[in-house]
Amino acid sequence: MARFSNTPGLRALLSPGAVIAGYMPIGSELDCQPLMYKMAAAGASLCLPVVTAPDAPLLFRRWAPDDPLVTGSFGVSEPTAAAPTVSPQVLLVPMLAFDRAGNRLGYGGGYYDRTLKALRAANADRAGIVAIGVAFAGQLRDKVPVSEDDQPLDWILTEVGATYISDGSAGPRLVGTPT
Repeated sequence: MARFSNTPGLRALLSPGAVIAGYMPIGSELDCQPLMYKMAAAGASLCLPVVTAPDAPLLFRRWAPDDPLVTGSFGVSEPTAAAPTVSPQVLLVPMLAFDRAGNRLGYGGGYYDRTLKALRAANADRAGIVAIGVAFAGQLRDKVPVSEDDQPLDWILTEVGATYISDGSAGPRLVGTPT
């Protein structure tokens, strides 16, 4: 995950006080905990997702590396109910597959798509919400199915590099500061 801190456009997201949502991996998902520990050491505030209802966006609760976790929906580790809720500006999003256009496949519940849509709508007047898909490079596909409810990623981060997804006018570009 050194690719994150070595990429200018991503490194800029690590400002002290930034609220960054990570996740606790399940199955074969890429483990972003080492990256979350580095983010916390750099002064970022971390949070983790909590499923509250089948058709609702995710709720995020503050979390630090030594905080206790409980088992929530789908067997995912999450902060305790005592942890305060927060609204992240940056989300690390797990993926089963992705394509170069910034589309992703998750587990099919639509939680991250609903969440990104709600956060982006609520923050339209600010700098925006940044969605960073996290997966192994081998999970890249030529094309993944996309529906009208799917929310695109802004970045893709794998063990071999980081890719910024442009607005689509010139296709995706490899690492660098977005222009």
